[in-house]
Amino acid sequence: MTYERCEHCGNETPPWDTIRSDSGDGSYELLCTLCFNARIAESNGFTDFENVRLDPIRIIDCHGESHQFHFQLRLLGDRIALDAFELRGEIPAGYRFQLIGEADDDVLVLLGRLVEKIRRALSVTHIDFRERRIIDCTVRGRIEWDESQAGHMPLVVVDGKDISWNDLGRMLMSMEGWQFRLDIADPSEEL
Repeated sequence: MTYERCEHCGNETPPWDTIRSDSGDGSYELLCTLCFNARIAESNGFTDFENVRLDPIRIIDCHGESHQFHFQLRLLGDRIALDAFELRGEIPAGYRFQLIGEADDDVLVLLGRLVEKIRRALSVTHIDFRERRIIDCTVRGRIEWDESQAGHMPLVVVDGKDISWNDLGRMLMSMEGWQFRLDIADPSEEL
């Protein structure tokens, strides 16, 4: 794994646990999440902010497949974002989840709520990938950018797997003539 050096503390940090932060003079510096959070806490006067690094956990999905989730806790002014994600190599990919809380929330309580959100999502399958079809007329996932396509084509991530826009379209054609509803929600909201 490639590591990047935090420009504040000097610690070697995985790239997914770093943030490019405005240094105040128009330039940007690379900070580990802990240093970024400490800077935000100091600038907002949060002396009791629980700045922690959470260890990865494994959760089994409804097919018995194990998924390892990494965590990043970011202080965003008076709010905190707790993200959980899988990695493909060094890049967050596959399943991703987020919870937003208050800056003074107990991080372990938020972690418990996020783990429950992950368990609920992993208990359901939306696509039969062997038969390339949608199960039970519902698809939940995340919209990404398909860098393999020219222009700005979406890629969707469903059941932790990438699906091209064309492949999703082919799956939808089995329901030609049916109605649909497209709901788009913030990553921290439950679908």
